[in-house]
Amino acid sequence: MQQLFTRSLSHLPPLHKGDVMNSDAYMEGNPFPSQHTSSSHPSFPPLSLALMGGLDRLDGGMQHLHDRERERDGGMRGGGDGGMRGGGGDGGIDSGMFLGPGSSQEGLSPCHLKKAKLMFFYARYPSSNTLKTYFPDVKFNRCVTSQLIKWFSNFREFFYIQMERFARQAARDGAPCLGRDSREPPLRLGRDTELYRILNMHYNKSNDYQVPDRFVEIAELALREFFTAIQTGRDSDPCWKKSIYKMICKLDSPVPDSFRLPGCPIG
Repeated sequence: MQQLFTRSLSHLPPLHKGDVMNSDAYMEGNPFPSQHTSSSHPSFPPLSLALMGGLDRLDGGMQHLHDRERERDGGMRGGGDGGMRGGGGDGGIDSGMFLGPGSSQEGLSPCHLKKAKLMFFYARYPSSNTLKTYFPDVKFNRCVTSQLIKWFSNFREFFYIQMERFARQAARDGAPCLGRDSREPPLRLGRDTELYRILNMHYNKSNDYQVPDRFVEIAELALREFFTAIQTGRDSDPCWKKSIYKMICKLDSPVPDSFRLPGCPIG
């Protein structure tokens, strides 16, 4: 390549004074005068075919090297899935990923997210060992475990935000009964209430799973605890929610055996 480049330069005639870049033209956005812009100007002859061929071979070699590096990086990262295939959150991930018994995969699919949301009806604070038990088709590593724990953290955050929101609304309205029947006990969370509809839509969007009665009872208890704390002014303490968290943490129920199988349970 060096010999080809030197040989090509040897054919260039010496520059003359008129060939030097004009400073006025440069300031106007045209660094080369109009009479010098043509590629046929003797001071700027076209590259020889031999030199062009050498450059093409060099470009091809560099492109091949970059392609190999990208393939190697993709293999080391497991396809770039990270915690969820195609990204985080509910959107932008591969759909319809159901694996047979004995199969395992790195990363998490929308099916796993749906299954985790249904598990929240029973366990608000699952341990890492519990997660491994009920996701047998997942090859666990630090990233996957962290992602699952983060999911349940987000589920809890949504749950408590709704509890506080409706408790404050009830305290403002002075009518804490949330059901349609005014004779119902205060802050009863029936399946006909707006709060239940919001929770069911978030954790059971397709509505193909029967929400267990125990979850409704726990949600009602949490709602009353938030309401009582707000009514009594305990919410002025920055740590006022911790006692509610500790109470709900102890109320996890055993997850049904149907969750031990790959795929999303329906019931």
